[in-house]
Amino acid sequence: MRLVYVFDAYCGWSHGFSRTLLEITARHPDIPVEVVSGGLFTGTGRVPIGRFGYIRGANARISELTGAEFGEGYERLIAGGAFVMDSEAAARGVAALRQAVPERAAELAAALQNAFYIDGHSLSEPDTYRTVAEAAGLDADTVAAAFQAPQAHAAAEADFRRAAQLGVDAYPTLLAVDGDTVTALARGQATADQVDERLAALRASRTPRF
Repeated sequence: MRLVYVFDAYCGWSHGFSRTLLEITARHPDIPVEVVSGGLFTGTGRVPIGRFGYIRGANARISELTGAEFGEGYERLIAGGAFVMDSEAAARGVAALRQAVPERAAELAAALQNAFYIDGHSLSEPDTYRTVAEAAGLDADTVAAAFQAPQAHAAAEADFRRAAQLGVDAYPTLLAVDGDTVTALARGQATADQVDERLAALRASRTPRF
């Protein structure tokens, strides 16, 4: 069995789920985690953030339910309403970080969201990936170069296809994949204890009884 986490780095609810994700991975270090980027803001969806009138209300709700923080850097970045969230660029960044240390993909996905939602760094800028990489003890130049490489575009598109193949169209979604069986453990908001209960029930249902 493995966990598949489908998220979008520009999704506030994914930011709110980060604590749960990190707690689950800490509790179950034996279960591999695959991180897949969704394409929330792509194509014609890439518009100035000011057009999304629900953002501040949604962020307040996310904070209330999950305890997630939205920092001053983020507030400054979006204050004028002109900033454009580009999920394809963010997915390239996720791919670059994931390529560096696949086993730390969940940790780095959370760090990337903090870079945006707390520090106010654009996920379209190579320097953002240098900053995240340095903080994680990775080679910053290598990660930044990977973000800008043609392979990153292919990886982003592959992630979008993977999310669609899994039937995921809302973020975040945490899945348990066991062979051909795919089970949703969380969609949107859930605590680590709730995910653990569902995971335990899934394991119990698949344990042979004699």
